Amino acid sequence: MNDIGSKELVLYRLEGDTDQQVAVITLNRPAALNALSQALIAQLIDALNTAHHDDNVGAIVLTGTGKAFSAGVDLKEVSENPTVLVDDMAMLNAFSQLRKPLLGAINGYVMTGGLELALQCDLLYASESAVFADTHAKVGLMPTWSLSQRLHRLIGVARAKEMSLSGRKVDAQLAERWGLVNRVFPANELMPAIIDLALEMAANDTISVQGIRALIDHGNGLPIADALEYEYRVSHAHNDKVDFAQMLAKLNAVRSAK
Repeated sequence: MNDIGSKELVLYRLEGDTDQQVAVITLNRPAALNALSQALIAQLIDALNTAHHDDNVGAIVLTGTGKAFSAGVDLKEVSENPTVLVDDMAMLNAFSQLRKPLLGAINGYVMTGGLELALQCDLLYASESAVFADTHAKVGLMPTWSLSQRLHRLIGVARAKEMSLSGRKVDAQLAERWGLVNRVFPANELMPAIIDLALEMAANDTISVQGIRALIDHGNGLPIADALEYEYRVSHAHNDKVDFAQMLAKLNAVRSAK
């Protein structure tokens, strides 16, 4: 483990070998359940930009300290200055620029704005104590960090409406059955398992990992014929440049390792 920098509200460290690293970004306001203050968001944007621009980083893990991933926006800050809710795009832009796999490790509560933050991840994994909820309707707000568009793409329209219109909590086991998270782990196994998975992704061919991720994201929601045409065009443009001798050597190495 290499600590390359610690900030008061967001911690950043690298795991793995020098050229196949995973950036671990940790929200660090445990006493406030990692509530999203403007200062924390600014530091989160800095951390995402650092990981994005580091060519040695092949994957990113996002998590939180303490009993929560994030309880959502900092209500005390909002009560003192409601305008902090207006500028929503800087954080979303920091996430949308990422080309590397982003894995969310959900430890404990993930509520409303915190859930919107989690939904920016490519893949979500949870501890057995994780609890999910969207309470926008309970407090009289509308989602502005893409929850209304991302949640139903993961769990379906009817389940998304159930969560968002009722504000009910969803435990980790139900979240797994609904497809909100890929797998559930005992609390002490969550981070080691997700870091190992992220390291496996980082060790793969960078261009292929980023290209396949982009193919899936771009094709999601397209008519299947359009998605297949896009895959054919993009993949052939890539594959025509592949060194097949090198590719076969890698394939043989993979098969020998089994």
